[in-house]
Parts: sequence; structure tokens; C-alpha cells
Amino acid sequence: MAYSNERKASVIAKMLPPHNLSLRQLSREEGISEGTLSRWRAEARAQGKLLPDGQSGPKGWTARDKFAVVVETAALNEAELSEYCRERG
Repeated sequence: MAYSNERKASVIAKMLPPHNLSLRQLSREEGISEGTLSRWRAEARAQGKLLPDGQSGPKGWTARDKFAVVVETAALNEAELSEYCRERG
């Protein structure tokens, strides 16, 4: 089954903070298989998006995701870091 880009983007947004929904929960709510959701998450990560994994680490972030955030925010000043945190949880 093909899903529109808008639907896919909407579902991927639910994987991000502040929602951080697990694939299992999203699958139940959206009626989309966990395999499809996993593929979408992998594709988004390949594009550089930081998506938590509800199955690992504190608050669902993998060590790789945490490291990527540290690298991404290392050069930000306090105001920029605050904005970053508000946007991404």
C-alpha cells in the first residue's frame, strides 16, 4: 500500500519529541505495519534526522542519536541551544 508523503511525514513527526511514540504504539494508532514504520524511520535517519528508538536507552535515544545531538549542538551558544532543545525536546 502506498502512503502519501504528507501522511508519512505526519507519522514520522509522531516519532519525534515531544511524542516519542514507539513503533508498536504508532502501528496500533495508525494502522500501519511496524515493518513499514521501521523502514520509514531508517530512511529518515539516513537523511540525517534524529529519531529516537522507543526500545533503547533513557527516553528512547540510542547512543548514536545522543552523540549526533552533542556534535550538532557543540557550536551553539546558550540561546541557540535553548531554541534547539525547545524544538526537538
